[in-house]
Amino acid sequence: MSVSTSQAARGERIGGWIDAWIEAHGSELIETRRAIHAFPELGYVEHRTTDLVVGQLQAAGLQPTVLEHGTGAICDIGNDGPVVVLRADIDALPLFDVKDVPYKSQIDGVAHACGHDAHTAILLGVARLLTELAASGELGASVNPRGRVRCVFQPAEEQVPGGALAVLKTGALDGALAAFAVHCDPTLDVGNVGLKAGPITAACDALKVTLTGPGGHTARPHMTVDLVDALGRVITATPGLLSRQIDPRAGLSLVWGAVGAGIAANTIPDSGSLHGTVRLLDRNSWDEAEKLIRRLIAEIVAPTGAEVQIDYQRGVPPVVNAPSAIAVLSAAARETVGAAGVRSTEQSLGGEDFAWYADHAPIGLARLGTYGGGPQLDLHRGSFDIDERALSVGVGLLARTALRALAEETG
Repeated sequence: MSVSTSQAARGERIGGWIDAWIEAHGSELIETRRAIHAFPELGYVEHRTTDLVVGQLQAAGLQPTVLEHGTGAICDIGNDGPVVVLRADIDALPLFDVKDVPYKSQIDGVAHACGHDAHTAILLGVARLLTELAASGELGASVNPRGRVRCVFQPAEEQVPGGALAVLKTGALDGALAAFAVHCDPTLDVGNVGLKAGPITAACDALKVTLTGPGGHTARPHMTVDLVDALGRVITATPGLLSRQIDPRAGLSLVWGAVGAGIAANTIPDSGSLHGTVRLLDRNSWDEAEKLIRRLIAEIVAPTGAEVQIDYQRGVPPVVNAPSAIAVLSAAARETVGAAGVRSTEQSLGGEDFAWYADHAPIGLARLGTYGGGPQLDLHRGSFDIDERALSVGVGLLARTALRALAEETG
């Protein structure tokens, strides 16, 4: 038997083992996802979720390490040697869950409206699968006697600049061959995987503008600072001016999400504020955005007489998928869902702190189809849910991705 034939037979055997494991444990993946979904937690307070993650990993015979601040965990599977990182985010969003399902959020005002519960359940499944594969002797046989898969359960992805930085401080990415992750995509049918080399998400920053003045009577706006008018000028003028100050190919988008000022119809308030996000497709333009936005807002406010304070919180750069990592994901996706299930996807304006991992290793972020019919359930809405068949797809995809990444390095 030739080496290539032997390798092909071994790969087919491992693939069959993976599929059998997923079929046998599919209901457990759903149970885990629903347990996390019912008790969502915001960034850096994911204690219950961390306990669940640690408990399942320890039950599988692994030794996870909880991050220094008390939430999130890191766990290695395999022997010393080259490291491939798999990452899941574990936090939820400050939204009300409006679904009528048995696993609806039990925490008022907090919901897993972005699929992080699914990401976590998937990675837990991968960790258990690979642990059993290693115990059977097949993990080493499928890649190399040396090599590790590092599972990172990361807190606070929804915060700015993101919990990724806490993970990186641990050295978890130092010397890693590559890092991989999936993100739920409700625009893709379940059983499909979306891939794109190069930028796949956008840079995202947080912006707060506070205006102050003496306040006064609406009958005498000329004797004070008309603060609501000033806020309106900032709201409407800033996005338009930005579109003429930066290359439109950068895809800059400034959108205000909250505005507040005043409590009475006949009183001009003495303070007011705006909150919004700044998103860009281009990394170089992201480096210039803060300075430009500060200058434009100051110039818009100046004629009104209001005092202005600008709080600009730099968030995350775009996720830039390495071609080498996407090649590994593509091969794993074809094995998992077939060639017809591998789809090209577009760059979005969504932000994702997985981008920071690219400063330390090649990264690959795949979009996991979660749409199973009925009304479209978009991300960051209280109605968001997934077709739970996507969990099995995610486990198969990430398990094969990790094994392929190690095999290509060591084989």
